[in-house]
Amino acid sequence: MKIIEGGVCAATGFSASGVHCGIRKNKEKRDIALIYSEKKATAAAVYTTNKVKGAPLTVTKNNISDGYAQAVICNSGNANTCNANGIEIAEKMCDLLGKELNIDPKDVVVASTGVIGQPLNIEPIASGIPMLKAQLSRDGSKNAAEGIMTTDTRLKELSVSFEIDGVECKIGGIAKGSGMIHPNMATMLVFITTDCNISAQMLQKALSTDIQNTFNMVSVDGDTSTNDMVTILANGMAGNKEITEENEAYKTFMEALNTLTVYLCRKIAGDGEGATKLLECEVEGAIDEKNAKIIAKSVICSSLVKSAMFGSDANWGRVLCAIGYSGAAVDVNKVFVSFKSNKGEISVCENGAGVDFSEEIAKEILLEEEITIKIKLGDGSAKTVAWGCDLTYDYVRINGDYRT
Repeated sequence: MKIIEGGVCAATGFSASGVHCGIRKNKEKRDIALIYSEKKATAAAVYTTNKVKGAPLTVTKNNISDGYAQAVICNSGNANTCNANGIEIAEKMCDLLGKELNIDPKDVVVASTGVIGQPLNIEPIASGIPMLKAQLSRDGSKNAAEGIMTTDTRLKELSVSFEIDGVECKIGGIAKGSGMIHPNMATMLVFITTDCNISAQMLQKALSTDIQNTFNMVSVDGDTSTNDMVTILANGMAGNKEITEENEAYKTFMEALNTLTVYLCRKIAGDGEGATKLLECEVEGAIDEKNAKIIAKSVICSSLVKSAMFGSDANWGRVLCAIGYSGAAVDVNKVFVSFKSNKGEISVCENGAGVDFSEEIAKEILLEEEITIKIKLGDGSAKTVAWGCDLTYDYVRINGDYRT
């Protein structure tokens, strides 16, 4: 298994594009993206648990209910959420793209991201779709990734090569996500493509299983978006024997998928709105996985912990506090805490109590861009990892004038 170039176009048969069509006022920013497979692909998706859902999620869920899709279209700048004609607009996007690509509109995954509650005009999208088709390219992953960005400051894409029964397969993905990130299924928007031959049922199983320890373990600000969706298309063009059960081939596919999704999780967390640091919380020794996850998410979501990390302040008491109110089954008198970065690791708490440590060394460790908060419990053998970011002045600035 190795990292390769290409993003969502790395897998055989996939091409992509991204253009500015006029949804966003800034003409320098792409605001619509397309991913296309030469061959109809098996498809799977997971969606936000927020009761307020973007219209595109409803349309996509209906479209891929048969387990297949051939294209993905996504606009940025407008979430198409809480609009009276939202479903109509989302379906129209599918119809227009279907006609342009000469495919069934029901084989289109449609997504939107941006401001909630503002009408979405179909005219710029209608004019942009021919441009999207014209610019489809095997080198188009970056353009597509740019087309789905909102407050993101960095591109988020990766692709991986792996072997199944001696056949090379590839998987790639792009993601957007910077704010309103606290998933209860997946988070943000993530589009994954693979040429691996896998049934729709097993593809859905793989995705639904993977997100429990990846996208469900990311939080930037505690807000679950209305438009969160992760989709994956598998066109089978690698030529491996179809994966229809949980065998060695399925395990290999899961490893490749997890390599991709963990990378995207870290990129999303590190690019949180206004963030200056990626925070990773490692929990081990929990009584079970459920409690490990509760603790990791509680720490990574704590505004006080996030603020301390922004200030490079080794205020370990805030970590203990977050563990204590998490609701997890834990003996706080057995808790060990340390902070780690490229500058080293320092223990700050043992058996639930503070220990002598150098504030100067701790400061140096916490000044790095990637910080690991390591928590060791004495309750069992379960472990997990969660990702987040620091809380900065810029988070308030960005969200204080998001619409204007």
